[in-house]
Amino acid sequence: MDPSGNPDATTPSLRDRAATFGLSDDEFTQVVTHLSREPNALEAAMFGALWSEHCGYKNSRPLLKRLPTEGPAVLQGPGENAGVVDIGDGLAVAFKMESHNHPSAVEPVQGAATGVGGILRDIFAMGARPFAVLDSLRFGDLTDPRTRYLLNGVVEGIAHYGNAIGVPTVGGEITFSACYAENPLVNVMALGLMRHEALQSGTVGAVGNRLIYVGSKTGRDGLGGAVFASADLSETSDADRPAVQVGDPFMEKLLLEACLEATQAGLVIGVQDMGAAGLTSSVAEMAYRAGRGVDLWVDAVPRREVGMSPLEIMLSESQERMVLSAKPGCEEALLALLARWELDAVEVGEVAAHGFFRILEEGRVVGEMPVAALNEAPTYTREGIEAPEVRAARETPIDVPVPVDLSAALLTLLSSPTIASKKAVFRRYDHQVMTNTVVMPGEADAAVLRIKGSGVKGSQRGVAATTDCTPRYGSLDPKLGAMHAVAEAARNLACVGATPLAITNNLNFGNPTRSDVYYQLSEAVDGLAEACLALSTPVTGGNVSLYNQYRTDAGVRAIYPTPTVGMVGVLPDVSRHATTGFKRDGDAILLVGDNTDELGASEYLAQVHGLEVGHPPRLNLKRARALVEGVSSLIQAGLCDSAHDLSDGGLAVALAEMALSGNRGAKVTLADALRPDALLFGEAASRVLLAVPAFQVDAVTEHLAAHGLPVRNIGETGGEWLALTLIEAQTTVNVPLTDLRHAFETPLRDALEG
Repeated sequence: MDPSGNPDATTPSLRDRAATFGLSDDEFTQVVTHLSREPNALEAAMFGALWSEHCGYKNSRPLLKRLPTEGPAVLQGPGENAGVVDIGDGLAVAFKMESHNHPSAVEPVQGAATGVGGILRDIFAMGARPFAVLDSLRFGDLTDPRTRYLLNGVVEGIAHYGNAIGVPTVGGEITFSACYAENPLVNVMALGLMRHEALQSGTVGAVGNRLIYVGSKTGRDGLGGAVFASADLSETSDADRPAVQVGDPFMEKLLLEACLEATQAGLVIGVQDMGAAGLTSSVAEMAYRAGRGVDLWVDAVPRREVGMSPLEIMLSESQERMVLSAKPGCEEALLALLARWELDAVEVGEVAAHGFFRILEEGRVVGEMPVAALNEAPTYTREGIEAPEVRAARETPIDVPVPVDLSAALLTLLSSPTIASKKAVFRRYDHQVMTNTVVMPGEADAAVLRIKGSGVKGSQRGVAATTDCTPRYGSLDPKLGAMHAVAEAARNLACVGATPLAITNNLNFGNPTRSDVYYQLSEAVDGLAEACLALSTPVTGGNVSLYNQYRTDAGVRAIYPTPTVGMVGVLPDVSRHATTGFKRDGDAILLVGDNTDELGASEYLAQVHGLEVGHPPRLNLKRARALVEGVSSLIQAGLCDSAHDLSDGGLAVALAEMALSGNRGAKVTLADALRPDALLFGEAASRVLLAVPAFQVDAVTEHLAAHGLPVRNIGETGGEWLALTLIEAQTTVNVPLTDLRHAFETPLRDALEG
């Protein structure tokens, strides 16, 4: 092989090594067709990276076309670095969610840290200033030492990067299940604020424009990252540690400020993050959006290691690097601005009309590929077949005894790591930097942030955001599970008083070449589409993370289908919001929605009976929308300041969480003719608990009834116990707050703090 990557050099054995570049034999043949010759190693590696699932979405792209992507608030949908929605007053929010799953499995600290850094670059590439991060994390059994190692590492990585760069981590979720033991999921969502006119595109622009490389020098870290993220993990994955990048949040802070200043000064045509596949993906995508070609001078790229080949330079995923397309005539001014921020910044390329991505070293072409071919990965539509064991588990009758001690069952659920307090995690994060955080993490069903400096006199506008998914539901019914993720996200926004606008998503699944996994993915996309249409929350972009499964000599284990939803909403007046905790003694506790006898797929079945079977709760999307509109408008009208949705653990857990958050007990009476465990711990959809002063009960009931919502007064707040009376079952649950708090706050505190 010619080490320079000369396309004229012949490499007879390259086809035999196609898999090492992430290409199948058929894909290698397609590359040969596109080039009308065999590729050299550099070209094969670039095609392999851009045709990987991580970059090319070859198994998911046909499915993603089913998603709704347009709506009255959408300013930028899929296809750019991040989606953008209008929040009023001439302001917009850019937001996106991406994953760093495989890197976090082999190096949790840097894997998670660089996940934060990457998603922040996507936000300021749009011209928006990042102002919040949320993380959605999945781990194995908390009693497993490896899980505790991964949890501690991931939390440390998120805290290190977010705290150092000065962007608050304001919320998220953490779920634990044995299926994530070797494949933790680290999904990170970021939000940025901008004025409409600041919106940027990741494009090279017109012929003759110069491309500017800015940021950290290029090293060998991250080589092969895109291909690594598009393959199964295995017992040999520790050998892939070089594929995990190393982040520098202080460098990113300089890069952030410099890029935003350049954008505001009108010196750039396009901005693009060097993410997966580094220079290869960033420049190729920018050229593709513009329909242009590019000549890239690889020897001009700043390097921190000697002897790097063109292949290493083009595929490196070193962090904190951007590509800027300079506005014609502004090149010197742009370079001067970047120099003031003490950043490496050099011209590395020029936009051309020829339509090729040409790599030149010392004036000699070492790689030449059609831009369109690089960016149009082959797609695969496969046959999806539901696994018989999944169908059998879903159809398994729920035949479990009612616990003799329902109080003990409640404590068991509160101590389940999925439900238990995440305070030990949140306290590691700086969630108040920038002083926009209205409620602290864990105090409400969604993060709430004020918008400062809108320029509109008297504006009290705010933004809310959440991430949601219940993988247990998806494991038994992937379509319904995805629908629930959207509905719960919207419900959580409503419970802080926000009107949902749009979603981003992170679709985490196993190997799509397996018929059962492809079935899960296809069904989940259909579920997202149906729910987003019903709730008017279009999809503005996101990420697909496949191949989340682990190979050993004993076989293969895939994660549960995990279509994580990140949703953004707006509050017209941020001072009118609700939090979870009970606020006053003597407030009436209102239940909005209907209790049912559904126990399938519940956390109760999993934790108390050791079963993950049954049908997930039914979901009426019309009722779900009415609930969101009714509850959000109620809070916006100033009629309620305590609200909490019912999800994991059902009614009893939600009441306990409200009591613990407000540090006051409650007396509740339930007259439903249901088996006691279903009434207390079932997870029937579209239910919310409210706590309001007694004199406002009639007004609240009237408001919700106008939305067609059933409302019941089930008790009042006060005291130091949670006391639940079940009339039909002639039984009671009485637990002091001290016992509830111990069960709720101990599990993650012990895991993280020893």
